[in-house]
Amino acid sequence: MSSQPDPEALRIGTAEREEAGRALGEHLAEGRLTPTEYEERVATAFAAQTRADLRPLFEDLPAPHPAFLAPPPSARAYPYAPPPPDASPPSSPPSAYHQPGPPAGVSDRSRIVAGVLQIVLPFGIGRFYTGHTGMAVAQLLVTLFTLGVGALWPLIDGILLLVNGGRDRYGRPLRD
Repeated sequence: MSSQPDPEALRIGTAEREEAGRALGEHLAEGRLTPTEYEERVATAFAAQTRADLRPLFEDLPAPHPAFLAPPPSARAYPYAPPPPDASPPSSPPSAYHQPGPPAGVSDRSRIVAGVLQIVLPFGIGRFYTGHTGMAVAQLLVTLFTLGVGALWPLIDGILLLVNGGRDRYGRPLRD
């Protein structure tokens, strides 16, 4: 049993009625309908409530028909067989636009290197190394514009990196 409603019983709206009226107008212009037949069919189209009410208006006419009255695509037109249950998804080569993310787990960056760089070169160099460029630029600017007093921030940051470790730009913990 299908839980889908019958498409012919679906109610139509003003847009569908107007589309049917336009299609009937084209048939009038081509001489397929007399003005009296056209008026009767348009009146019926604007009084229609379902697709089933509109379909008889076009049974004796060639195309054009309203698009929503077109039959659904045949199963033969688009053959599809679902993959077997044991089939794995197809693999595709990596695209130039989609680069795979970093592997999960521990970072390839060292907390010791990051900490030493922060202490020895207190301009945010250790943060550039870990990939935190925003913080690195901030530390660089603070150090430069405070005439060296701002170097305390990268110095303390370097000690914290050595003691507690840190994370790289992907959020992975730095390796020892």
